[in-house]
Amino acid sequence: MSQILRRIMLLISFSITTACSTLAVDVPFVYKIDIDQGNVIDQLMINQLRPNMTKRQVIYVLGSPLLIDPFTTNRWDYIYSQQPGHEDRVQERVALFFSGDNLVHIEGDLAPEANPPPPPPKEITIDAPKRELKKTLYEIIVGLFTFGDDS
Repeated sequence: MSQILRRIMLLISFSITTACSTLAVDVPFVYKIDIDQGNVIDQLMINQLRPNMTKRQVIYVLGSPLLIDPFTTNRWDYIYSQQPGHEDRVQERVALFFSGDNLVHIEGDLAPEANPPPPPPKEITIDAPKRELKKTLYEIIVGLFTFGDDS
């Protein structure tokens, strides 16, 4: 009898722990964090790449590569993976090929545009309204000793 009771308890505990783990996957209204992995790559960064750029210049533009094959050091791979909360994962991949120290070829999901649009301006111009300032102490003292000018 105790052998059957043990098996039943084991079966119930196994089914409860399994049910909890599968139940928490698709529960509505439960917050899931956005997961970003790899090097952030966008079209503006790729548009800055030019043939014959040195490896150092490429690192300045894109950052260090995610993968460098130890057997073929002339290929660098940049991979960016993003998975928003309840959505599917999106992945972008760019492979850069070098000849010696110079960039030769680019492959992957993003490629440099032939005529890229100019980057958005980083400076912002704000027109501030002019305001009347109070007179300074110097202007008040000078005003006491001058005649005819009330400014």
